[in-house]
Amino acid sequence: MRVRALFISDVHLGCRFSRADELFEFLGRYEPDRLYLVGDIIDGWKLKRNFVWNDTASFVVRRVLGMLKRGTEVFYVTGNHDEFLREFSPHTFGGMELADSFVHVTVDGRRLLVIHGDCFDHVTKHAAWIYHLGDRAYTVALHLNKWMNQLRRWLGKPYWSFSAMLKSRVKQAVNFINDFEHFVARYTRQQGCSGVVCGHIHVPAIRQIDGIAYYNCGDWVEHCSALVEHVDGRMELVGPATPIMADIDADMQAA
Repeated sequence: MRVRALFISDVHLGCRFSRADELFEFLGRYEPDRLYLVGDIIDGWKLKRNFVWNDTASFVVRRVLGMLKRGTEVFYVTGNHDEFLREFSPHTFGGMELADSFVHVTVDGRRLLVIHGDCFDHVTKHAAWIYHLGDRAYTVALHLNKWMNQLRRWLGKPYWSFSAMLKSRVKQAVNFINDFEHFVARYTRQQGCSGVVCGHIHVPAIRQIDGIAYYNCGDWVEHCSALVEHVDGRMELVGPATPIMADIDADMQAA
């Protein structure tokens, strides 16, 4: 399927819980004019411990390079897990552009800021050791996911995410302390853009925040979601099997 733009974030290649096999199959369904890799594509934090790189991770990289070779413009946004790339930003590698942020112009002329979003996370920015501790706790929760869902499959029950449940239970507290989405929206307005595409918090979303169109790609660890701009300018969150959420709000289109 041809689309104007495809936005993917938080793949975490190198982490044992990256669902690179599903991403590989997903990428084979799309022919984007532009591909935005919106940060944390490679999990550089795992380079020091528990780094796992398998054939499927290599296949994902090759598929992206294949898109580039066939004419897709590829833009790589740096994130906190692949922050080792920031010392090279901005730069162009073999036709792929690397930067800390980009501006994407939709078919109907809207300017969307494309940024990973970790710079708006006060914990990441000012207390990195807490974030690394939280990352380890998240890894433990993902281990529990794996064991619990093996049992659920044996019992004939559907997939259920323990780690996502934990996130939802503390969501209000996290928003009270950090207010991530509103920081993103405020900064987007300051940059003269009417919308933003980001990742980082692993929560796929399409919504209006203070008059700004807010799009979060989600991730490829739990949700397996991506954002697409169709050739008619319609924005939609999609997954490996079906659409997740579409931008059908006329107010958002006018933002």
